Amino acid sequence: MSRSYTNLFELASGEAPLPSSGFSRVGKKLSRVATVPGVLSELEDEGFSSDAPSSVYQERMIIVGNQLPLRVNKRPDGSWDFGWDEDSLLLQLRDGLGEDVEITYVGCLREDIDPKDQDDVAQSLLENFKCVPAFIPPELFSKFYHGFCKQHLWPVFHYMLPLSPELGGRFDRSLWQAYVSVNKIFADKVMEVISPDDDFIWVHDYHLMVLPTFLRKRFNRVKLGFFLHSPFPSSEIYRTLPVRDDLLRALLNSHLIGFHTFDYARHFLSCCSRMLGLSYQSKRGYIGLEYYGRTVNIKILPVGIHLKQLRKVLNLPETESKVAELRDHFRGQTVLLGVDDMDIFKGISLKLLAFENLLTQHPEKRGKVVLVQIANSARGRGRDVLEIQSETHTTRERINQKFGQPGYKPVILIDNPLQFYERIAYYAISECCLVTAVRDGMNLIPYEYVICRQGNDKLDETLGVNPLIPKKSMLVVSEFVGCSPSLSGAIRVNPWNIDAVAEAMDSALVVAEAEKQMRHEKHYRYVSTHDVGYWARSFWQDLERSCQDHVRRRCWGIGFGLGFRVVALDPNFRKLSVEHIVSAYKRTKKRAILLDYDGTMTMQSSISTSPSPEVIGIVNSLCRDPKNVVFVVSGKDRATLTKWFSSCEEVGVAAEHGYFLRENKGAEWETCVAVPDFYWKQIAEPVMKLYTETTDGSAIETKESGLVWNYQYADPDFGSCQAKELLDHLESVLANEPVTVKSGQNIVEVKPQGINKGLVADRLLTTMKQSGMLPDFVLCIGDDKSDEDMFEAITRAMAGPSLSPVAEVFACTVGRKPSKARYFLEDTTEILRMLQALSAASELHSLKNMPKSFQKVTIE
Repeated sequence: MSRSYTNLFELASGEAPLPSSGFSRVGKKLSRVATVPGVLSELEDEGFSSDAPSSVYQERMIIVGNQLPLRVNKRPDGSWDFGWDEDSLLLQLRDGLGEDVEITYVGCLREDIDPKDQDDVAQSLLENFKCVPAFIPPELFSKFYHGFCKQHLWPVFHYMLPLSPELGGRFDRSLWQAYVSVNKIFADKVMEVISPDDDFIWVHDYHLMVLPTFLRKRFNRVKLGFFLHSPFPSSEIYRTLPVRDDLLRALLNSHLIGFHTFDYARHFLSCCSRMLGLSYQSKRGYIGLEYYGRTVNIKILPVGIHLKQLRKVLNLPETESKVAELRDHFRGQTVLLGVDDMDIFKGISLKLLAFENLLTQHPEKRGKVVLVQIANSARGRGRDVLEIQSETHTTRERINQKFGQPGYKPVILIDNPLQFYERIAYYAISECCLVTAVRDGMNLIPYEYVICRQGNDKLDETLGVNPLIPKKSMLVVSEFVGCSPSLSGAIRVNPWNIDAVAEAMDSALVVAEAEKQMRHEKHYRYVSTHDVGYWARSFWQDLERSCQDHVRRRCWGIGFGLGFRVVALDPNFRKLSVEHIVSAYKRTKKRAILLDYDGTMTMQSSISTSPSPEVIGIVNSLCRDPKNVVFVVSGKDRATLTKWFSSCEEVGVAAEHGYFLRENKGAEWETCVAVPDFYWKQIAEPVMKLYTETTDGSAIETKESGLVWNYQYADPDFGSCQAKELLDHLESVLANEPVTVKSGQNIVEVKPQGINKGLVADRLLTTMKQSGMLPDFVLCIGDDKSDEDMFEAITRAMAGPSLSPVAEVFACTVGRKPSKARYFLEDTTEILRMLQALSAASELHSLKNMPKSFQKVTIE
């Protein structure tokens, strides 16, 4: 609406006429209202936003999925009939959100709507169902869904490498562009109904993985969660995607990212670590990624089934009738049941081969055991689907010809659509359910089976089961499906191992009745308490928790296209203005300057770690100003620093994080902390050597005051894992020694207690005060955890006698991240530019104070 309407003042008043499509909050005025003066940003063609709270607040969830939870039928007169799709997960999850939460859906329709009818259909769906349809042109939708989603994302996410055109195909840039275009259309639809300061958005599945970027770009503070319903592959598989970084960064524009299993979450975190250099940590049971000042939380919880709907169908007379029919049809036979989509990852043909193996090895089961395989229609299309259909039918025919008898078919393949109650009837009469997919995101078939085997009084009577006897069921589940970890009583199998699957089928049939009952009870207890409502409620609560502090943080959008991300900062944390610090520098008389070296004056990733001529020139220029006392504070050893800064006469140098200190080139090195003995090195070094030998790319740095284990060039995941183990190991063996064991950026360090960079800051300020130079300007710059001690010491000094009451204090960290510093600069380049400006100010001041005759000669 804001894109097409020109009078923004009338629009802001809420009195603007509504467009014909009717996409506004039903029964309410437009809620995107700027209630305080502010800046309207991101206008372009993408609407407008305000950081001010909206004038109307009501808790609402906007649920975005590829398809709306609606059934669509065309009447004979050409009009459309819509109704809720009771089988849709997006509809079922509203059970967990509560009646007080208003829900709006955004998604596509299953049927193509004529463009001339789209406005009327959209208006009707919004008013009657609170659904906002995204009308995608058929050609674009085909490229998006059948193209990029099914040809590229779906195979890779299910561990299929695109090694040839037949296996996933070659990457098609036009399909990617269609994927991005459709995601942008979805973003436009969300924009039409969102109240950005109030509403929560929950995006579902891999069809909409770049949608978070479009939403975050338009509203930096949007409260956004994403749940992936498919597997997430290991980094070795995922990195084959040419657009891998774009997808990862888009997901990281969410507040909360959900996965069905820990494996999927672990793979995602590994990809973020290896491809984006991001690390994660667990705090109070929650896993979080720090991403430009925002914490992106990771949620691990498998989705459940809709118990209310399932039990409702169980009570239908049609279900009871169908159960009676199947009971009579399979009388005297034991039924094994498989329910799968007809696609290459469900392992139907492998299951049939295993059943054939069972009948071959156990002749006594012929005529007594039947495999009923329900094959649902494939969601994708193409040659792969046709091949799996052909293979399945061929295998079924061969088994039936080989083992069939009059009145007995060992394999019954049902590939025509079944009503839900019919499928439930098959669950109820089956002794064991077989789910042997080679890769599957979740798969709720075992959950449905367990509930149906629990049954009810009517079905117990139909099946002739004593209701007082505990129910029983058996599951054979592939270890490659998402539901496997939550079904601890199932017989887990590798579906590729046909002999093992056949043995598991036999075990499921011969296991003792008491054990069947025990396994069923365990599964029923879990499935009945972890339904879809529980899953939705848990995600909603975690999303609210993840967004709690988003209002108080200041946000900036940076980057272009799909590289866009939002930087969130504490209100008291701001970028250091060069003009501001130079102004303060010029008007102050006694200055203390503390400079970290690695990562501050030179980049961590630089091949050459020695200071450049530019750095040496800046340091010397600052030192020449008699108002300045300059210290370089580093973790390097004193021999290295002596060599590097040999041409700097007046600079003070602190080595090994402040253990050694030298006030200028002519002074002697002295220690800040007295350490009587370093005998503990004989304990720590052998432990470090052990981990160095077993971790390729790691090394030990021996310093006079301590030992450092560096794994910068090791595999990121393995190095991090080994570092945690080494940290625990060292803390254990050095528990009674006067040392500190700390982890840092790609290091584990052991050093004497009490040594930190904060000592250097305290000593410098104290010495200046004692010399009658009470500092009125303090600059402290650093980039990592060890520098936080300096920031803390500077902050502490502001409240004490070590500084002038009017002192200008600048504690600055490199990069936008949580820090005890109040200021930041983006990178080393900006740091050097700022120091160069200070240096120029000193030189200009010195030039002005020269005798006029000398000034003239110098200028000439």
